[in-house]
Amino acid sequence: MTYSPGDYLGRFLDSISPAVAQGAHVVLADNGSTDGVPQATADKLDWVQFLDTGGNLGYGGGMNAGAQALRAARDAGEIDQEYVLLSNPDVEFTPGSIDKLIACAKRWDNAGAVGPRIVEPDGSNYPSARAVPTVANGIGHALLGNIWPDNPWSKAYRDEEDMSSERPAGWLSGSCVLVRWSAFDAIGGFDERYFMYLEDIDLGDRFSRAGYVNVFCPSACITHAKGHSTSANSKKMLRAHHESAYRFIADRYPGAWQAPLRGAVKFGLAIRSLLVSS
Repeated sequence: MTYSPGDYLGRFLDSISPAVAQGAHVVLADNGSTDGVPQATADKLDWVQFLDTGGNLGYGGGMNAGAQALRAARDAGEIDQEYVLLSNPDVEFTPGSIDKLIACAKRWDNAGAVGPRIVEPDGSNYPSARAVPTVANGIGHALLGNIWPDNPWSKAYRDEEDMSSERPAGWLSGSCVLVRWSAFDAIGGFDERYFMYLEDIDLGDRFSRAGYVNVFCPSACITHAKGHSTSANSKKMLRAHHESAYRFIADRYPGAWQAPLRGAVKFGLAIRSLLVSS
């Protein structure tokens, strides 16, 4: 999914060939770019397809549109019929990393999704394989994460103690994730009610609820220039994050008797807005 990716897109595409031996067909599901880069790039490369989604559908909507464009080629046997890689354009693959993701998926018969180790620009590991947040650690992280980063609720939320072992996880970062077509189709892809944020948590949780497993594969490594498309709209993105956080909880605690819990979550998110904005 692209949204005015600038120079990131060229580096992303340059890194693909060394990362996968069988070659790749890339769909750039474009959510209303204004820099002209995605279409101009696709015009130059016969293995890259430009798809105008018709506007900013959000992350999940854009990814679903890209997957839909690939289904005809998949069903015709023109591309891999078992897996599809969903990625932001601001990542770069290390040599062999996509092949390692595919090999990992084949080791886990019930893998719905497989995610790589993500290295940030400063060389640190991004906590990309986490447990699904509970109400307690979600609220604790929301309230205290910025003012007390090492609080116990944020530590549980990040779940970053083991970033070196191939293992199941509650969810994987949507910035780059290999999904099994059959699993992705079985759960209906991304929930497009999430415009931005938590759509990957929701996806991982729904994979688990459907009997699949999310697998963290640290031998496959990528780098990620996190947040380039959202940094200029921080207030809008904070609002979108809070809307998604509330939706996630409300979907999982929908009963009338659970209304006080939903109210507490909404109150906690409002407090967080005040803390972050002050």
